[in-house]
Amino acid sequence: MRGVKSATVDLSLNVRRALPLGCITGVALLIAGTVTSAQTQSTGVAACDEFLTKYDACVTSKLPAAQRATYKAQLDQTRKLWVDMVKDPSAKATLEATCKQTMEAIKASLQSFGCSF
Repeated sequence: MRGVKSATVDLSLNVRRALPLGCITGVALLIAGTVTSAQTQSTGVAACDEFLTKYDACVTSKLPAAQRATYKAQLDQTRKLWVDMVKDPSAKATLEATCKQTMEAIKASLQSFGCSF
């Protein structure tokens, strides 16, 4: 009977050790799904979506790996901001011009990496 009790205690310890790892894995999968959906979310404004697509392609293919995370974070923030702006009719009216201006401003800074818009 003593062997059964020991096995139960060992199993309990293994479950407790595995629980944090399972939680971390679940959170990582949730974040990955959120990032993926954020990256593909359309703003509904052609000029904005065009800029975001070109910016993403540039960052992914041309920037050094050490700098990609920073630029990707900026891209995700910009996309979220523009998606939120589309929901406000007064902001949406100026969004196309904002996106075109942003593309022109960013275009020059990314040329040094070999990106062309």
